[in-house]
Amino acid sequence: MNYRTLGRTGIKVSPYCLGAMMFGAVGNPDHDDSIRIIHKALDAGINFIDTADFYSHGESETIVGKAIKNRRDNVVLATKAHLPMGEDPNQQGNSRRWLVRALDDSLRRLQTDHVDLFQVHRPDPSVDVEETLSALSDLVRSGKVRAIGTSTFPASDIVEAQWVAERRGLERFRTEQPPYSILNRGIEREVLPVCQRYGMGTLVWSPLAGGLLTGRYRKGQQPNSHRASFGFRHLRDERRLDAIEQLIPVAEAAGMSLTHLAIAFVITHPGVTSAIIGPRTMDQLDDVLAGAETILSDEVLDRIDAIVPPGTDIGMLDMAYNPPAIEQARLRRRSTDDRAVSADIVLGYQ
Repeated sequence: MNYRTLGRTGIKVSPYCLGAMMFGAVGNPDHDDSIRIIHKALDAGINFIDTADFYSHGESETIVGKAIKNRRDNVVLATKAHLPMGEDPNQQGNSRRWLVRALDDSLRRLQTDHVDLFQVHRPDPSVDVEETLSALSDLVRSGKVRAIGTSTFPASDIVEAQWVAERRGLERFRTEQPPYSILNRGIEREVLPVCQRYGMGTLVWSPLAGGLLTGRYRKGQQPNSHRASFGFRHLRDERRLDAIEQLIPVAEAAGMSLTHLAIAFVITHPGVTSAIIGPRTMDQLDDVLAGAETILSDEVLDRIDAIVPPGTDIGMLDMAYNPPAIEQARLRRRSTDDRAVSADIVLGYQ
């Protein structure tokens, strides 16, 4: 593989990053089989593994730790913290209290004394970003972390964090992990340009749009798969299925599978460092690896642009991040009293 530099860290990584979300109870509960998949990916030249404490409640990290125990020096290892790891309200989020504890727990499960990339899994509006950066800076200086990153941060949050780090002399976020696929191109508007401006590496997740871009889900057919059994709404979104029906002939005319077209598309963008692939089975890994040398022509890229215009999203992944202003109606609406006062002012009663 042709290795790429992860932002300005100097760390060289493969254009495919092995995502470990499907290793463990949520996906493949067979540890030995999962380890064989990891080893095959490493043997194929993939040197980048991304996991998280939340994946199967730590089981994914345990599997990865066993798999790389004797190959640690040859692996660029990334993990994440933020999502709940217990019922205690302090066992989650981006506070110093939790991030320090979460990293120690991850290192124990991963059987290593450091990770190459430690990422905050989602934004946390309840925590001052300076608090988060200060804690992460201390973890870098302690030697437990080599670089820090974010996952699914809006462009404005990325910029704010960069400014805070510069003003306070703290470690900067060096990477961002956003969702990106042919069906979800919204990050082309701001997130990718911002990351390029600040020299951040990007490892994009769900390049197959949650499985839709494998071609297994077709319009008018009942989804029947491991993912569908979990009730993923995006697999049944008619707008997305309409786009799939248009993309399949594009892939066929180019002489490749829809899967290979989809992954080649995301790693073609100059702002993308690596695409996270998340195989659950060996067959799925083999399928992705078979397309490692796929290159898309300008003609194919133009046809994709005509189906899903640059910078647009068709539907939304169920796992996508919505900021509080979108999720909470009270942040978009004045209170009843405020509206009554405003009405009185307009009518001249005050």
